[in-house]
Amino acid sequence: MAPKIGLGRGLDALLPANPAGEAQASTQGSIVELPVHEIRANPRQPRMARGQEALNLEELAASIREHGVLQPIIVTRTQGEGAPYTLIAGERRWRAAQLAGLTHIPAIIKEVSSREQLELALIENIQRSDLSPLEEANAYQQLINEFGMTQELVADRVGKSRAAVANAIRLLKLPGQIQAALMQGEITEGHARALLGLSSAADQLAVLQEIRSRGLNVRQTEELVRRMTSGTPRSKKIERHEHWREAREYEARLREALQTKVSLQRSRKGGRIVIEFYSDEEFQVLFERLVGESA
Repeated sequence: MAPKIGLGRGLDALLPANPAGEAQASTQGSIVELPVHEIRANPRQPRMARGQEALNLEELAASIREHGVLQPIIVTRTQGEGAPYTLIAGERRWRAAQLAGLTHIPAIIKEVSSREQLELALIENIQRSDLSPLEEANAYQQLINEFGMTQELVADRVGKSRAAVANAIRLLKLPGQIQAALMQGEITEGHARALLGLSSAADQLAVLQEIRSRGLNVRQTEELVRRMTSGTPRSKKIERHEHWREAREYEARLREALQTKVSLQRSRKGGRIVIEFYSDEEFQVLFERLVGESA
């Protein structure tokens, strides 16, 4: 029995077995030169617009001007009106070729279904680590919603574990503000996964604000979420540290206000303030500042 060949093998399954120069009975599977204006973007491309994308395209265009397009794009014939061909894989190369001023681009023509167009666009980007966490999650969800695929089948198609697919899709449950922060790089995927530990959107947004204002790393965010979900009070070590930091801040303010040395000592149930003076005149000044009248 012949081995099963599936999309999970990636783009290798699309590349022609014969070299480019070998005669072909048909253009199907061979490398041809297509006019760039006869190709339209894949409407199922999972990559979203990003600020860095334009800069990366300019760099790729410069390379193409010097070396040409080294790897052919993959297209399928368009059904209905529009450009004769639709991209399956290689959108960055196609756009960069246009920026570089090329009129034609090497391409492989394949006949594929709508499902295969999305799967192959997804596989290409994943193989190149080109999708952000949210783009990847949206692509997985699109396969599930539009084609009735299970998480197990999606995982098999893209060569990931089911847990990885499930965890990626969970990111789509986060509030829009948090998804935007992740997409813009304000927080990392690790931060986002930590926020999923909170069931309330209000709590998730509150922790997002803490991450922004205090610059919390992933470990600190996880600890904050753990405390919020378990109700466990902060450790005594953390409390002592914060009390000590507060004491130093109050000491500094008291020294500035009284213009003398002040010691603030905190204990479990209270503390004491020691104000020093070095002459009767200094005592008189301190007394007036503290009580507002002469001694």
